[in-house]
Amino acid sequence: MSVSLTERHYGEYTAGRSGKMKLSTKGRYGLRALIDLAQYSGDGPVSITSISVRQDLSERYLEQLMSLLKKAGLVRSIRGAGGGYVLAKDTKEISVGDVLRALEGSLEPVDCPGLDPEGGCKAADSCVTKYVWKRINESITRTVDEISLDQLVEESRKKCASDADRTKCKN
Repeated sequence: MSVSLTERHYGEYTAGRSGKMKLSTKGRYGLRALIDLAQYSGDGPVSITSISVRQDLSERYLEQLMSLLKKAGLVRSIRGAGGGYVLAKDTKEISVGDVLRALEGSLEPVDCPGLDPEGGCKAADSCVTKYVWKRINESITRTVDEISLDQLVEESRKKCASDADRTKCKN
């Protein structure tokens, strides 16, 4: 059985031929950029150009992502010579959920009107599948909120330390 999730019903989530739910490039690339920023901001602001080179991502796209992250209060921009971006919070205070919600919006793959307290679904009283959707939504939220940027930076450092070819070491 193939599952078809459409952007019209489920925001940025899509299902490819494999039927897997996927985050858009905003979430995936934005998280990579933030890990990079956390790793390299020890000496001051990090430029979009340097993140772009290390992560092999478009500078224009990174600017759009950083603008969303700035609006969410996760990064700050520093203008002028030697400017760039810095984290607005400690890495332990930024969760993967914070990043993904800033870039993707809601992370709930199922938008069930039966879960809305104000109703909106005629079958809500007799529908038992809404409990499945509720648990899936809660599980995703809990998982991404439990992983901190600090943990991802540490994992990335471990991976890079054990990589024989460090030129291929990316988040």
